[in-house]
Amino acid sequence: MLTTESPAKTGRIAALDFTKGTLVLVMVLYHWINYFIGPLWGYYRYLRFLTPSFIFVTGFMISNVYLSKYDAADARLPKRLFTRGIKLMAVFLVLNAARTLIVPALHTGALGGSLLDPRNIFTVFVTGNFPIAGAKLISFSILVPISYLLMLSGVLMLPFRYYRYTFHAVCLLLFLSILMLGLIGAECQNLELIAIGMLGVVVGSVPIAKINKFVRHPYAIAFAYLGYIIAITIWNVPFPMQVIGVPLSLAAIYLIGPNDAEPGAIGNVVILLGKYSLFGYIAQIGILQILSVGLHSYNNGVALQTFSFVAVIVLTIGSVESVDRARAKAKSIDRLYKIVFA
Repeated sequence: MLTTESPAKTGRIAALDFTKGTLVLVMVLYHWINYFIGPLWGYYRYLRFLTPSFIFVTGFMISNVYLSKYDAADARLPKRLFTRGIKLMAVFLVLNAARTLIVPALHTGALGGSLLDPRNIFTVFVTGNFPIAGAKLISFSILVPISYLLMLSGVLMLPFRYYRYTFHAVCLLLFLSILMLGLIGAECQNLELIAIGMLGVVVGSVPIAKINKFVRHPYAIAFAYLGYIIAITIWNVPFPMQVIGVPLSLAAIYLIGPNDAEPGAIGNVVILLGKYSLFGYIAQIGILQILSVGLHSYNNGVALQTFSFVAVIVLTIGSVESVDRARAKAKSIDRLYKIVFA
């Protein structure tokens, strides 16, 4: 979800953008199913890795990219991370404020309640325990725990200067807190996502050469992933399965990403989506809202579903390419993009 372009310090850095871009494309599938098939689709469990994968990658980029651009003692680093988290929270609030106006006007669904209700505020900003079915309380919910992760990481950079295992200790503390909540029958999805994001920070501190060496064992990854698929088919996707499935899924995507060879036309498109992953995430939801309004009066058959799915992919890619070209041509647009997304 971090849209800052990665420094080309390794031969595999393009594979990181490829991984993020692939997640954006899978997110298109996830949201399309939500709009055109419904929230009770029976195979959502096989896409449950998606949301925590975004926050895991965010954590990975914090340690792998930001700590390569800034020294740990650099005062700009905690400020950069904390400011980035505040900006994401502001984007989340603006988008959902706009949603409360647009959804009733376009008749694209029902709002799940007012964000001014204290119970809803507690759900959105504390627990993150949203109902599976029914009217959605908010959109872009992943931005909240990502914002928390960035701000928390900014704060932790201060003790990190003196203790190099600060993030490891906090990661362990977060998982222990989730375990304690589980023992009393409680759940906090925001806390679970932040813990997975912090795990990403820890994994991102591993040298990229070691990660590349790990993913050179495709048969082991494929065998482990098959075991994961069998397990979630039997037991669904409780939190421990998410912790296992997220790194496995990302390793599989990273494995097929470009290495030293040219990625090709399709690979370049996916990499571009990865560089604009936050914008692509927002754009696809807006496109789906418009498509659902324009097509709601037609029979929801196979032909229409196929058309809508292809259309949202093409339009999402087109919107990202348009922004990329506009940034290259106009400094004002580039400056505005950086203010909002960078």
